Formats: sequence, C-alpha cells, structure tokens
Amino acid sequence: MPPSQRSSMGILFLVVLVDMLGLTLVIPFLTYFVQDLASAEGIVDTGSRDFWVGIVIATYSLAQFISTPILGSISDRIGRRPVLMFGLAANSLFFIIFGLSGSLAMAIIARFLAGAGNGNIAVAKAYIGDISEDDQVAGRMGMLGAAFGLGFMIGPFLGGLLSDPATGIGGPFDTQFWSDYPYFLPCLFSSAMSAIALMLAAFMLPESLPKESRSGSSKSPISQLGATFTSIASVLRLPNISALVNVNFLFLIGFTMMHGTFILFTSMEPESGGLGWSERENGWVFAFIGLVGVVVQGVLIRPLIRRFSLRGLMLAGTVLTGIGIASIPYASADMSMLIFWSFCAAFAIGNGIYSPTQSSLLTFASKEGGHELGTIMGAQEGLGALARIIGPLLSAVIWSETVEGSGLWSYHTCFRVSGIFFLVALLLQLGLKTSDDARKTAGGT
Repeated sequence: MPPSQRSSMGILFLVVLVDMLGLTLVIPFLTYFVQDLASAEGIVDTGSRDFWVGIVIATYSLAQFISTPILGSISDRIGRRPVLMFGLAANSLFFIIFGLSGSLAMAIIARFLAGAGNGNIAVAKAYIGDISEDDQVAGRMGMLGAAFGLGFMIGPFLGGLLSDPATGIGGPFDTQFWSDYPYFLPCLFSSAMSAIALMLAAFMLPESLPKESRSGSSKSPISQLGATFTSIASVLRLPNISALVNVNFLFLIGFTMMHGTFILFTSMEPESGGLGWSERENGWVFAFIGLVGVVVQGVLIRPLIRRFSLRGLMLAGTVLTGIGIASIPYASADMSMLIFWSFCAAFAIGNGIYSPTQSSLLTFASKEGGHELGTIMGAQEGLGALARIIGPLLSAVIWSETVEGSGLWSYHTCFRVSGIFFLVALLLQLGLKTSDDARKTAGGT
C-alpha cells in the first residue's frame, strides 16, 4: 500500500471509530441523562419520563437515515473529503451542546444534528472504493468493520467510566460545574476525538474523487432519500431475497428494542425488580458485550462456517439472540450475576453469528439471481435504518405503558415483545431455500 493510501486508510479508520463512539459512548449514561432532564421539567411519572429515552435514541437513527443518502449524493458532486470533514465538525460541535443540554428539547435537537452529521460512513466506504483496486476492497472494508467492533467495545466502557466525574473520579472534577453537568465529560471526550480526526483530515487526507469523475447530475441530493424507498420497494418484490431482507428487518427491530430498555431495567431499584446499576456498571457490561462480539466475528465465525451451514448458523444466531434478550428482565439483584451475564453473552454470541451469516446468504442469493449486489445491500441498509428508528420508539411506548404494571403487562413485556420479533424472524427463516454451493463457497474463504 503506498504511503499516501496508508495514511488515508488510517484517517478513515479514525473517522468510522469516531462515528461509532458517537453512537455507543452515550449508551451507559443516556438513560440517566434523559431521566434527569425529564424530571427537571416536571415529568415525574416513571412511564412518561422513560418514554423520552426511546425518543432521544430514535432521533439519532432518524437523522442518520435521512442524511446518509443526501451526504452520499453531495459527495458524488463535490468530493468525499469535504463531506467527511463536515461530519467530524458536526460531531465535535453537537456533542458539546448535547453534554451541556439543560432541557429535553435541546438534547433532542443536539442529538438529531449529531446524527445528521454522522451519516457519513457510506461516504467513507465510497472513499475506499475510489482509491482501491478490486482485490483490495474486501480487506480495506474489513478495516472499517474492525473500527465498528472497536468502537462498540470501548465506547460504552468510556461512557460509563467518564460519567459523573465529580463522584466517580474526584480531584479536579470535584467542583460544582461537574456536579451540575455530570455527563459532559464523556461528551467532551467524543468531541475532542472528532476534533483531532478533523485536523488530521484537513492536513493529511487527500481527495479521492477527481473532478472529472464527479457527478454532474441536476437532481437534488434530497431526491436520493426518495430513491432509497424506491430501491427498498423493488427489492421486497424479489423472492427469497425479500425473505432474507425481512428477516434482518425483524431481527434489528427486536435487537434495537433492547437498546431502549436494557438500561431502564438495570437502573431500576432492586425493590422494583431491577438491578440498581450505575453508569459505570452498565458501561462494563456493554464493553463485555462488544468484546464477545469481536471474538465471535473475528475468531470463531470462520471455523463455524466451515463446519456448519450458513442457514443453520443464522437460525442458531437468531435463537440465541432472542432467548438472551427475552431473558434479561428475569435476572434479579438477589440472583447470581453470572446468570445475568450469561444472558448478555447469549445475545452477544447470537448477534455475532447471525450478522455475517445473514449477509453472506444475501450476497450469494443476489449473485445467484443475477441481481445488483449494491442495490440489494443498499435496500437492506435502508430497512435496517428504519428498524433502528422503529425499535426504540416501540420499546418506549410499551415500556411507558407497562413499567408500573403487573402480570403480563409489566416491565417484562417489552423484552417479551422483542422475543416475539425474533420468533417471527425464525419462522421466516424456516421457509428459506439456500443452496449447498453457498456453504461451500463460504467455507473456502
């Protein structure tokens, strides 16, 4: 790899890592932060207060869904570098604003604008396509995948570690400012990371798209959002492929419902059925989940694929993830924490097995059917983004209506509904037709 390309790949790695930190660093403290803001505005009813947690989570995903095709289109016209720099600048600015938010409205606006700026992962992938030969693309895309895994592992850990520094760290942080803004430090850290990446991009990242290769289309970039829905509709008419895409849609709804309620459960007082955990404890468990996912996808998945069929592994991954998530609220503070951590390990392992096998099956089905792989994957990503909006919103509604209930309608309900989505995804998989060639091809990689 030429030195200039090595430098570019290093900066792109940092860009994607910063994007993932923006998504995952808030996981341990977002629930507590939003609850504090809601309570300060007089929203003291548990269900009504916790509803806003799902709203803030979904806001970020909604902004990314809207901005990703628009930023991609703009990068085709003006080049990749300015769009990547815009995303880093937006992340740096709006994370500071989010950490200083004094109201729900301010927090929602800051989170939306940060998500809009962070819709540039597709632009980073396009940059790789610009500078890579065909035989280099897979390896370099794998580097971005490593940045995803690393970001998911260290983001929650740092978010929990840096939360409430006045109490947890003390010393120079034991001041009134840090007591008034207990979640500003992790936001400041993410902002600083973005600023460093921005400076590196400004001085060291060359433009990858020559002027003569840029799009001269007269269509508005906003029209690309409509094209996303058109692409999704066309893919959903394809047999077998539509089933795989729908399976992933249902899987992601079930999985992202957990994003909205996991910490709502762990932060509940033990006498109410929760675990009474703090931001740091939640940071540790999400770091563990991320580590398990990295080990499964980085070490175990290849030998598993050689031994078992892709379809069988996808089924197993769905079952493990569904059981793990649906079991979470049945762990209580007076039980061994080994039981709770085993539930977390189950859905981390399941997700680690499911994701690469489903993507592989979709790739093989697309090639066998003679379909454009980019169109198919783009449609799946579009539906996946919608699932990341629907899941937290649905969990927010269910949790707010059931958290203070009993019997079938209690804080367990949201996790049960999540399990139902995995069950439907499993039933859809049972009707899939996959060829033995797919397994043989995968096993030889």
